[in-house]
Amino acid sequence: MLARIADFRVLIVPGLNDSGPGHWQSRWQEFYPAFERVEQRNWDVPDLESWSEQIGHALRRSARPAVIIAHSFGCLATVHRSLAHAPNLYGALLVAPADPVKLGVNEASLQGRLRFPSALVASEDDPWMRMERAAFWGDQWGSDFINAGALGHINAESGLDEWLFGLAQLQRLVQRIPGRRSCQCGGLAHDAPSASA
Repeated sequence: MLARIADFRVLIVPGLNDSGPGHWQSRWQEFYPAFERVEQRNWDVPDLESWSEQIGHALRRSARPAVIIAHSFGCLATVHRSLAHAPNLYGALLVAPADPVKLGVNEASLQGRLRFPSALVASEDDPWMRMERAAFWGDQWGSDFINAGALGHINAESGLDEWLFGLAQLQRLVQRIPGRRSCQCGGLAHDAPSASA
């Protein structure tokens, strides 16, 4: 049986300055109240170790299998945690990762293949990561590479509303995770938008 989103604990990992109300990550949380946001000690400082540690804390709060939906610097923190010890993490959707060079992050700390299914969604005109660099990192991490078109940084300024294309990528990702026994542990909101709409 294919894995379903409702079978997983879903963690939202925003980038710098958090994701405001107009960001697709925040919109998804409105539609799916079971989704949890990983809070950072300081949203304004791109401290890879600290952000990675907060993700680790969030993962350890539950034994349920988890999937992460990360954006921008949150992608780098997610990968960093994944290459160290990421308990109960079964998949990651990495959207518009920021180029580590732009944020002074040691690239060596991010090199390695993720041990679970992942997808990297990139924009053709992202000011934070050129498409060829995004493809390079997708290859490094063993992620499916997805060209989302010209969407800027795939953030609130991109005007994506619920971003159904991204939701479809999340559904495809969880279908690649080895099948798990179905659980009654908090499904999706009934009034959520359909990714096939």
